[in-house]
Parts: sequence; C-alpha cells; structure tokens
Amino acid sequence: MTISWLQGVFRPMPTPFDEHGDLALGHLKANLEWGRDPLLSGFVMMGSNGEAVHLDNDERRTIIESVRAAIPDSLRIIAGTGTFSTRETITLTRDAAKAGADAAMVLPPSYYRTQMTDEAVQKHFYAVADASSIPIVIYNVPGCTGIDLSAETIAKLASHENIVGLKASTGNVVKLATLRGALGSGFRLLAGSAGFLLPALSVGADGAVLALANLAPTECFALYQAVRDGNLHEARQLQIRLVALNSAVTARGGVPALKEAMDQLGLYGGPVRQPLLPVSDEVRAALTDLLRSTGLLPLPAS
Repeated sequence: MTISWLQGVFRPMPTPFDEHGDLALGHLKANLEWGRDPLLSGFVMMGSNGEAVHLDNDERRTIIESVRAAIPDSLRIIAGTGTFSTRETITLTRDAAKAGADAAMVLPPSYYRTQMTDEAVQKHFYAVADASSIPIVIYNVPGCTGIDLSAETIAKLASHENIVGLKASTGNVVKLATLRGALGSGFRLLAGSAGFLLPALSVGADGAVLALANLAPTECFALYQAVRDGNLHEARQLQIRLVALNSAVTARGGVPALKEAMDQLGLYGGPVRQPLLPVSDEVRAALTDLLRSTGLLPLPAS
C-alpha cells in the first residue's frame, strides 16, 4: 500500500502541561496554528518530543481528538502508539484511529531488549498492522529504545501491506539509500531530524519529521522546497544554518530545551513531566544566545 500524503514536513508537537502537570490543551491549539505553511503535511503527536511515555491512555485519546478538531482535514495526524507490549500497542493504535489519527507510528518493543530478535520484532509489527485500520509507520529511534533496526529487518516489515513507511532518527544515510533502492518509491521514508535533512532528501527520503519545525519552520520548509526545486546551493546553506541550532536544542538538550526555546519565542513550551527536569539557568542563557545568533530571537536593545 502506498500512502500518497506521507511526504513533506511533519511537525512533532510537544505535549503542553500546566504548572500542575495537567494537559494544557488551549496552549496546544495555539501552537498548532503557529508557523503554518503549504508544505506542512501534518503533525506527529505522542512521539518522543510529545513525551508519549509520560501520558496515560485517556490523555492520548484526548490529545488526538483535540488536534483533529483544531486542524483542517487536509492536515494529517500521525499518532505514536508504540509500547513495550504488543497487546497494549494494538489497543492504543485502535484508540488512535477512533480518535481521528490518520496513521500510527510504532516503536520496536524494547524492554526485554536481548530477546527482541528479528523474529520477535517482525511478529510484533505484523500483529499490530493486522489489527490496525490505519497504516503503520515504523519508528526507528535507537537513542530511546536501544534497538537499531537493520535495513534487512525494515525491508521484511515493509512487505506487510499495512506497514507503509519509516521514520528514521539515526542519521544513517547509507541505510536510507539502501532502503530506497530495495523498496522503491512506494515505501515512504521520513528523516527524523533537521540535522541530516539534506543528506536524507538527497538519497530519496520523501519528507521529514522535524522537531526544529517547532522553532524555525520557515527554514525547514525552505530547505525541503529547495531540494524539490533542485537548488542545492540554497539547500546546503540552509542545512549548515540548521545544524548548530538542531544539535543544541533538540539533539543535546532534548524535550526540556525544546520547550524552553518555544517559551523564549513566545510560544508555549511549558513544564516537562518528571522524571525529566527543566533546563538549568546556564542552558537557558545559552539557548537565548543561540536563538539570537540565528536571528530567531531579536537582539537586546543597545
């Protein structure tokens, strides 16, 4: 199965919490409106940046329902539904579909990591895909799971008609090129970071899920468009500009830094949920300097 809409730029939204740690859905709606662009294909909810592991099942459903009500049908919702358990992943995937998600993004189960053989992983994904009424996108993020799915394993999973794409967060461009050659254009490949967006698009990625699009959407969209237009000089310049910001805010600082940067830009990042901790004063000041140096935040009056 080929999903034509699974391309372009998707924004993985942080989940906003108030000072009591409860969902702050009003702020979520405001964040969804910011930085809209014709190249925005939709939103990823409850991914790594959405603190999915900190949400209960009712909160997950509420978030999807709120987002679906707030955005036009032309914008798609990819919902993170992966958990340690196949049974629970199936439940969350079905719930996401009922709440209005267009696709589910599923992690490999990783708690019993040494037991997660290719056979175990394949059976897990096949069971979820068989039970799901919406298409499945594989989420390969070994920095969180400790499992790096091989190109061979991903190609086996892609043989299932309801497993339609991959979000790749490793930066392994060789693997992406291998998968593009092995699977053809029907299987969708999404880069998982602005830090390697140009290399990924250069070897055939169809789009990307970019945390940095929460902070610098204009630049992210411009890079994607420049590659589509064949303007590699402009794309290279944009990629160089995005690398430092992406590394500091999303790669090293993680969700706390992303939320802090959003707060500084006048959006709502808000608190993280424990066990994550807010950024230190030192990191906060460094983020301010970086946002100013990249032109995203105005310089102080002299």
